[in-house]
This record gives sequence, structure tokens and C-alpha cells, in this order.
Amino acid sequence: MDRVIQKKKWSTKRLMTIAGVTGVVVLVAGSILFTSGKSKLNVDTERITVSEIKKGPFQEFIPVNGVVMPLTTIYLDAVEGGQVEEKYVEDGAMLKKGDPILKLSNIDEELSLASQESAVFGEQTQMQIAHNNAQQNTVSKLNQMADVDNAFKEAERVYLLDKSLYEQKAIGLQEYQAAKNAYDYQLRRKRLTTQILKQDTALTKQQEQQAQEHYAQMKNALTLMRKKVGSLTLRAPIDGQLTSMDAEVGQNKNKGEHLGQIDAQNGFKVRVDVEEHYLSRIFNGLMGDFTFADRTYKLTIKKVYTQVTNGRFQVDMQFVGAVPKGIRKGQTLQIRLALSDETTALLVPKGGFYQQTGGNWIFKVSEDGKTAYKADIQIGRQNPDYYEVLQGLKPGDKVITSSYENYGDIQELVLKE
Repeated sequence: MDRVIQKKKWSTKRLMTIAGVTGVVVLVAGSILFTSGKSKLNVDTERITVSEIKKGPFQEFIPVNGVVMPLTTIYLDAVEGGQVEEKYVEDGAMLKKGDPILKLSNIDEELSLASQESAVFGEQTQMQIAHNNAQQNTVSKLNQMADVDNAFKEAERVYLLDKSLYEQKAIGLQEYQAAKNAYDYQLRRKRLTTQILKQDTALTKQQEQQAQEHYAQMKNALTLMRKKVGSLTLRAPIDGQLTSMDAEVGQNKNKGEHLGQIDAQNGFKVRVDVEEHYLSRIFNGLMGDFTFADRTYKLTIKKVYTQVTNGRFQVDMQFVGAVPKGIRKGQTLQIRLALSDETTALLVPKGGFYQQTGGNWIFKVSEDGKTAYKADIQIGRQNPDYYEVLQGLKPGDKVITSSYENYGDIQELVLKE
């Protein structure tokens, strides 16, 4: 007789299956729990920089380098080319206006001057001869006029006398008519001679005026030629110091070639290089300051050179108030060039965090100082020391401003001492 075998309710295979499923469920749940929470990273506080958010004065400025230059500089160029014949002073000499510096030799210009002088002398001689001839001609015409006038008066006297006698029937018509004809002839002759004298006088005056104008032009040309030859001797245009002298005896210098410069001793200015990025924000009147011998001095922009070279442009700045004692030409100054007025703002010190966050967020330290978590912020203006905080932080907050390069996607930092 068959016997019914009782089937076990919990077999080994079944138990293993349940255990496997449970393990998978636990693993998945743990993974979900782990990924849904905040990722954390332990950080040594000695390896980070913690800064406090403060409210204080803020001014947007950029650091620039400036070179001290004389306030007035006159460049010396060769007006005419030539060979350096003689040097009267050396580089660095203090000069008065008009002092000779060097002399160039140019035979062609000197020969041209001699030729022009001869031409002017010849023209002057010809003018004198023409003037003498004109005077003699005028004297001759005046003598002729005197004879004509005398003949006219005599003919007039005879005519009037014969007219009176004819009216009295004392003489005949033939004699009277002869006297009248003689009078009319002398009258016409006088009028013609007078007209010729006037024309001759006007023509002589016109010729003399033309000769004078031509002579004046030749003298002006001679003056210019003498000035050109005179410019072969280079002289100081102002009082000052001769610098950057580049000429030696025997050298040939071309027309327009730079020979040196005169630096006036009336003060200094500062020539500053600025990145072209700031060109639209730089204008006359902007202020800057620098430290020299433990004192702060102010500068203001007086001239902007808008030409950009190698990504930079230049401005000239002048001292406001006292000029530092002991400052020298060619000295380099580190200047803070202000781009805005000073205002009160919420400030966060500059640091490496900006490279990873772009100023969109920052690690903010908790009140107990044990952790730091991401906080969204908004950054405004900046200068070499601070960023202006527009949103996301308040005075007294502490943040990590050092680099976040090794933090990756970490959401929270655990601060360990």
C-alpha cells in the first residue's frame, strides 16, 4: 500500500532563491539611497582658505605699469642730410635755448646758397641800373615838357595879341590865322606830351614795382636757403637736457633722421600701457594712484592714444599735487588705475574658486564650522583684490575661496582640523 510522502514547505533551493532576491533588493535600495544623498568629501582646513564676507568700500581698478617721462620732450631730427662735421656737446649735457649741438656738412646746399646769393646780388645791380635809366628818362621827359610848355605859352601870347589886333582891324586875317594855327598846334603838342609823361610815369612805377616784387621773392628764397644751410648746425630749441644723442663725427645723416631729443626740466608725466580690452572705458580725467617711498601719490589721465599696438594702447598721466622727490626719468611705477568711483559693496576676496565656478556658486561654511555646502551666488564687478557680491551671501558669512580643482562634483565638504 502506497504511503503519501509529506512535501517540505521550505526547501533548501527555495531558501537560497529568496536569499538571493533579498540581497539584490537590498543592494539596489542601498545604491539608490547612496546616490540620492549628498556626496561628501573630507577636507583638511589647513589646505583651504576660508574668508569672511564683509561690507566695505569698493572701487573697480586695474593694475598697470607706467614709465616716468619728462613733461615736455622735443625731438631733434636732421632738417637736411649731411655728414657730421663737428660735435659741440655730449649726451646728457644741460643746454640753453640756441646752444649749438652739432654741425653737418652738405656741399650741395652750400653751393646752392652761394649761387642764390650771387643771383640776388645780380638782381639788385640790375634794379639799380634800371632805376637810374628810368630817372634819366624821366628827366629827359620833364625837360621836353618844359620846352613844350614854354612854346605853348609863347604861341598863346601871340595868338591872344593878334586876336585883339585883328578885332581892331589892325592886322589882316592871314596874320591872325597863322597865330591861331600856331596856338592850336602847341596846345595839341602840350596835351600829347602831358599824356606821354603820365604814361611814362605809370609804366616806370609799374616796372619798378615788378622789379621790387621779383627782388623780394629772390630775397625770400635766399632767406630760406640760408635757413636750410643754417639748420645744418643743430641747436637746442628749448632749455633742457640733451638725451638719446645718436651722432658721431664722420657719420652720414639722412634728411629727417632722428639725432636725439631735448627733455625740458619743467616736470614729469607717466606713460602707461593699458590692455585694449579697456579702451572704451578709458578717458581723460580718470584717476590713479601709486606708492613711492611709503607715500601714496595721485595721477590723472591727460591724453589717450587710441592707436592699438600688440593688443595695448597708451595714455599719458600727470601728477595731481606734489611730485615725489627723487623720482627719475625712466623709472617704472605700479599704478592702480580707477575705472569707477568708490562705493560701498558686499565683498568676497579673490581666490581660485572663480576658475571652477565662474562666480555662479561657492562653498559656504555652515554656522558650526564643520561643513561647507554649495550656495548659488551672483558676482558683479571686480578688482585685483575683491569680487562684488550681488546675491546669495550676507555680511558675516564664511566661504571657501581657495581652488576647487580637486572637488569634482562633490556637494558637501566635511571640514577636518
